Parts: sequence; structure tokens; C-alpha cells
Amino acid sequence: MIVVGLTGGIGSGKTTISKYFESLGIPIYIADDEAKSLMNRSKVIKRKLVQLFGKSAYKDHKLNRPYLASKIFNDRSLLSKMNAIVHPKVASHFKRWLKKQDAPYVIKEAAIIFENNLENQYNIIITVVTDEDLRIERVMKRDEASREKIKSIIKNQLPDAVKVKKSDFVIENNDLDSAKAQAIEIHQQILHMSNQKD
Repeated sequence: MIVVGLTGGIGSGKTTISKYFESLGIPIYIADDEAKSLMNRSKVIKRKLVQLFGKSAYKDHKLNRPYLASKIFNDRSLLSKMNAIVHPKVASHFKRWLKKQDAPYVIKEAAIIFENNLENQYNIIITVVTDEDLRIERVMKRDEASREKIKSIIKNQLPDAVKVKKSDFVIENNDLDSAKAQAIEIHQQILHMSNQKD
């Protein structure tokens, strides 16, 4: 089965695009959602995160996300240590999920494919790109965050130009109808590849 990675920076609309592929009958695995779920569910992850961040990592038995975000935002080594705890668990969860799927291809939506050098886990990679001003507006609305905060997050992420060079397909998501048309075209091409593999 073809495994497609779908990525894009904050506010690019990758989840909207994932949902559109899902409406075309493609199974979607959202890595960030599963990571959050495992961080709340897995006793092993909980224990290791408390060792790494201290008892404030959890509040009322739930992941204290604002606290973790404040800790890792400017500390790459702490972020890497957290990823080393969480990502292998997400990867093995994804493998189990993949075995249950019956489709020409699946999409794994993940924010940091290139940042973590995980390209080799995918047969095809799609990157969703959007004008920066539009990304900022979307995230301001969604997260009620300040323009400055979002800009600093964008600055911390790999530039779109780098992702685009490394991707097999790119969806420009400045206009949803146009983005959907691009997604359908990519969908047809991947189905064609899948048929050739059979």
C-alpha cells in the first residue's frame, strides 16, 4: 500500500486538505492528534515526560500543553528529547493502524516530516503551502494567538521553499476550491500509480 505523507506549516490548512482526501475515501492518520492522545493514555510516555519536564507536565492527570509548549519553544534539545519519547510510539501505533486499512493508499498527516528527516517513511509527500498573511489570519482566529507569537512559530519552522523542493506534490491553499481541484488531480495520479503497482 502506498503511504502518502501530508505536511505543511502552521496555518497552511493541512487538516482541511486531509479531510478533503478523506471525503474521497482515503483513510487519514493524523499523527499530531495520535501523539496528543498517546501522551494522555500511555503510562510509559507519561512517566518519561514527568522525568523530563517535572510533575508540571501533567495537570489533573491531563497533559499540560501550555506548560510543555513554553518549555520546548526555544529549546531544541528538549524538543528532540520529547520527540524521542513520543514519536516511536506513534510510529508503532501507525503500523498497527496501517495493517487494518483497505484502500489504494493512505495519508499520514504530520507537521514535521522534513524537520525530523522522516522522508524515507513515505512513498509520496504532499506539502500544503499558503501565503504567510493568510496563515497568520487563520491561526489568530483558531488559537486566539497574537500575530507576533504566530510569526515566531513560523520562523521556527522549516521554510516552505525547502519543503516544496523535497516534495512530490504541492497544494497551494490560498483558495479552497482551487486547493480541492489540485487535491483531486493528485488523488487521480496516486490512484494511477497504485494501479501500476498492482
